[in-house]
Amino acid sequence: MSPSTPTSHPEGTTTGGGTTSRRRRRGPRTWLAALPLLAFTGLCFGIPLGAIAFGAITRTDPSTGATQLTGEHLSRSLQGPYLDSLIGSVQLSALTALIGGVLGVLIAQAVVTSRSQALRSAALTASGVLANFGGVPLAFAFIATVGISGVVTQLADLTGFGWNLYSFTGLTVVYLYFLIPLMVLVIAPALDGLRPQWREAAQNNGASGWQFWRHVGLPVLAPSLLGGFVLLFGTAFAAHATAAALVGGSVPLVTLKIADALSGNVLTGQENVALALGLDMILIAGLVMAVYLPLQRRSARWLR
Repeated sequence: MSPSTPTSHPEGTTTGGGTTSRRRRRGPRTWLAALPLLAFTGLCFGIPLGAIAFGAITRTDPSTGATQLTGEHLSRSLQGPYLDSLIGSVQLSALTALIGGVLGVLIAQAVVTSRSQALRSAALTASGVLANFGGVPLAFAFIATVGISGVVTQLADLTGFGWNLYSFTGLTVVYLYFLIPLMVLVIAPALDGLRPQWREAAQNNGASGWQFWRHVGLPVLAPSLLGGFVLLFGTAFAAHATAAALVGGSVPLVTLKIADALSGNVLTGQENVALALGLDMILIAGLVMAVYLPLQRRSARWLR
């Protein structure tokens, strides 16, 4: 073979090492570009997380001021009413995320497949507004509408059907008000990414609509669907103002227990237990992400 004849090499290598050396030089530059983001993450998330973890596993002796390691706070956060609040928050978050995810996908699919551009724009704009409408204003709106003396409650006699806004069911309905639009915003771009050629190829091979969604559509949408569920779960799990204004302490939620412990509404000196509850929330969120990330990487191969 002539010396001038080019030879084929595996991707990323050349006879002179050009591509490999370029990739090696590109690595440090990538890390340098990411340094501001890493510093911001460490400042805004790492330091608070460290403070929460330190307060959750330490105890200060009031007489000497000495700090000692202890597991008492974590143990108490997993007992009695604190454990009930964690379970209640997980149940509420999982239920609202599941219902909101399913309804959000159905609405987004109807919007995406609609031929009306005005309907699409109006639906996405409304979803953007409603997804960010929460807290005390949302609680007041529901109290004035479907509360005990609400307009709709009085007109439709909802109390006769057993309706109670200030309950687990009522709080679920309120959370769905902003979780469904949030799911619409998350899943609509993914639905737009479904290529029409895939459906046409499936139809040409005799596949039904269900078979297309079972073997093509759902695997492709799996990362976005799972990511939307995680986002909705986290949003509901961390919500505080709406629940505090609506149900107070009648529904056991971990965010309400943390607020009570920090303010001393029930017992004084429970600040470290509140930090332990916060650490429990972080661990639960971490477990959810640990399940999501491997599935996301596996399903993302469809999109390459």
